[in-house]
Amino acid sequence: MALSLPVRAAEPALPVVPAVQAIPVKVMVIANFEPGADTGDAPGEFQLWAEREHLDEVIPVRGTLHPLRRNVDGLYGMVWGDAHSLVVTPEVQLMALLLDPRFDFSHTYWLFTGISGADPQAASVGSAAWARWVVSGDALREFAESEVPKGWPYGLFAIGAKAPGELPQAADSFAGMTDTGSLGMAVPLNQGLARWAFALSKDTPIPDTPALQAARARWKGFPQAQRPPFVLMGETLGALRYWHGAGRTQWARDWVKLWTHGQGRFVMTNMESQLMAGTMLSAAQAGLVDMKRVMVLRSASNASMPPPGQSPLASVGDEGPGQVAAYEANYRVGAVVIHRLLADWPRYRDSVPDAPQP
Repeated sequence: MALSLPVRAAEPALPVVPAVQAIPVKVMVIANFEPGADTGDAPGEFQLWAEREHLDEVIPVRGTLHPLRRNVDGLYGMVWGDAHSLVVTPEVQLMALLLDPRFDFSHTYWLFTGISGADPQAASVGSAAWARWVVSGDALREFAESEVPKGWPYGLFAIGAKAPGELPQAADSFAGMTDTGSLGMAVPLNQGLARWAFALSKDTPIPDTPALQAARARWKGFPQAQRPPFVLMGETLGALRYWHGAGRTQWARDWVKLWTHGQGRFVMTNMESQLMAGTMLSAAQAGLVDMKRVMVLRSASNASMPPPGQSPLASVGDEGPGQVAAYEANYRVGAVVIHRLLADWPRYRDSVPDAPQP
């Protein structure tokens, strides 16, 4: 006698998602952390933007921990919320925003902002740098310093390469990859747009303080680190590990030079720019954003290594007076560019601004 199988209910039909008229977003400012509320308390990376640009309208976005904000001029802004765990990285919240059907990001200009550690060979604390590339320092191969082969400067080298200073030569050394280009660690930005932004903002006054001046005096032999805060162009290196010291700073210089084929220079280091750039690259491939409209501006809250005569242990994570200075620099320099884009929106909606190579 045959046994009858239980009747299984079919899965319900997929509902039709209602169509909406998406809002074209002109300009979006993205920050990385805010220690409290978006407004009204001690500032983080976003508060000066929210308060000074009157981003008063609050728009909850499913999948994010802070709301989207906007003003009457068409400037939108968001800071990623703290999930109270370093295991949770913020790019998942960026993708939640990108997938919200209420917004059309096809012509949006993006300004990714944030504070960083600066290479003292390139910039002083309080300075702000427009990036031409975002370079990731996450996916690589590593040997312990005690096991580094003779003649190597450090134990960090590219996946697919055989030594530091070499680009990948073997794509199949990483599962699933079919060409060495897939092993790349650099996201190129629109250099013409970056040069345009720099030209607009290079003379922006950045506040200096006696505390910054006293700290700069320790940088004997580093003329750029002894300058008052200034605006420059230079690359940002993002890595989830918070590294610090002269040895790793030299690695960062070499790594950025390697992945930009000698055209870029390391200026700023942080922990999230590579995550954001990678998410935007993926979104661009999906047709959600235009990578030609993405800008990255990082400002220096500290140096990536200690001043002469000081140990790395004594200076790691010590942002001192530089943190508030970096918040100010980031807002003041970035606002110049944002205001121009909004003021001339009929021109820049369909034509991305550009400055030629000098």
